[in-house]
Amino acid sequence: MKSLTQEQIKEQIPHRDPFLWLDEVVEMNETSIHAKKLITDDLDVFRGHYPNFPILPGVLQCEAAFQAGAVLIAQILETGTGEVPVVTRLNNVQFRKMVRPGDTLDIEVELTEQLSNAFFLKGKVSVSGKVTVRLEFACSAANPSA
Repeated sequence: MKSLTQEQIKEQIPHRDPFLWLDEVVEMNETSIHAKKLITDDLDVFRGHYPNFPILPGVLQCEAAFQAGAVLIAQILETGTGEVPVVTRLNNVQFRKMVRPGDTLDIEVELTEQLSNAFFLKGKVSVSGKVTVRLEFACSAANPSA
């Protein structure tokens, strides 16, 4: 089991503030990752997404899962290739519970299959043990300079 700080996460994926949705990786092995993100009330998204009743958009919860999956895939891709995982498919998304400022996202992603440079994953985001989003997605390794 491996854990990562946010600085170590930044070494694995190109995302940066204000669009980095992982604070830390709690644990990771060859096929799964568990990460966390504290949702603070000062996030810019809350200025416009129901200002009097701030809710974290479900698509950003999905993005947190995508980023966790990218960190997991980065452990598999050959170093030095410059390739990064990009989402190519999103299936079976279920939004279950609202996420509010002060909540901490528990982001769990599992690699279910790899075919060449295509990776198939399933994810679950929870707050205080209650599922907020379930999803299945696929990523492919892409060269950002191409």
